[in-house]
Amino acid sequence: MHEQDGQAQRRRRIGIRAAVAALLLMLLGAGSLIAAANNPKPGVTVQVSPASQSVQQGQSASYTVTLTPTGGFSGAVNLAAAGLPAGASGAFSPSSIALNSGSPTTATLNTTTAATTPAGTSPITITATSGKVSGSVTASLTVNYKISSSFSMTATPDSVSIPPGATAVYTLQLSRTNLSGPITFSVLGGLPAGATASFSPSPATENSATLQVATTGDSPKGTSSLYLVGSGKDSTGKTQYAYANVQLVLDSTIKQFGISGTLPGSLSPGTSAGLNLQISNPINKPLSLTNLSVAVAGVTRSAAAVASNLPCTPADFTVTQYSGPYPLAVPATGGSLQGLNVAQTTWPRVGMLDTSANQDGCKGATLQLSYSGSGQGN
Repeated sequence: MHEQDGQAQRRRRIGIRAAVAALLLMLLGAGSLIAAANNPKPGVTVQVSPASQSVQQGQSASYTVTLTPTGGFSGAVNLAAAGLPAGASGAFSPSSIALNSGSPTTATLNTTTAATTPAGTSPITITATSGKVSGSVTASLTVNYKISSSFSMTATPDSVSIPPGATAVYTLQLSRTNLSGPITFSVLGGLPAGATASFSPSPATENSATLQVATTGDSPKGTSSLYLVGSGKDSTGKTQYAYANVQLVLDSTIKQFGISGTLPGSLSPGTSAGLNLQISNPINKPLSLTNLSVAVAGVTRSAAAVASNLPCTPADFTVTQYSGPYPLAVPATGGSLQGLNVAQTTWPRVGMLDTSANQDGCKGATLQLSYSGSGQGN
């Protein structure tokens, strides 16, 4: 019996020792975790201002780079920039900075483009490195063609708000000095994913055109800045450029009201007709409407024109946009311009150009029109 009691006591002592050892190991592990939490990995945070710059070919742009050491890091870091467009160069001043723990320090990135640098937007990755420690940030540089004195371009409205899946419409106005030929258009950058842009007419021989930006239901919500460029040859044959910037806001909370219209009859060369726009109102309460726009989206030629292979395109037509007062108050039941007592002289008008090429090709053609506007419920 005494021997059995002794064995039991020894087992209890061994169990106690094991429990104490396990507790010590657990406490040591917790201490290691606490120590690790209190001693974060050394690093460096990189920030840049401004986040984007826009220049003409041959011009320069500067960015301020702010470096902040983290985790107790101190030491010299080297700065580098990657992603500059062809023909452009970048230099940091200074190119190496000694960082002290917790104290932010700044440097300047000076970029210079060449006359041959291609137009477009480039992401520039700015990196700070010191051994295994590094940090980076991305800025953007937009390079535009040199602005011409031969013509200028403006776009209205400055901003259009639509839900994803809808189409935004902008009107381009041209002011010509010594460039009378055709002008073509493109979007240099800024289109959200899934969106497509089309101009009508393009090339433009008159002083106005329409830009339609069609989005998809998957286009990301938010604000995009679109960079528009027009180009044409002057009397010496040299290509000249002009620019305009607009914003596109995709907001899924917007309910898309409907706009439609029908031409009262077919058009003949040199004639035009007004559109008594019909506005449907989905929010069932009064609506304030702005930025009404109309565009010729397509043309269906007559069977005779198709059989004879006679051309007719949206470029054969012009649109004079709505010029009435804003905001346009639309009741909960919707209505038409005529029903809203809007003067016919301010209605949008669609006209056919009078050229030798469209006399027969556009005879009896049917137009597909697209519409856009911004609305807010009252």
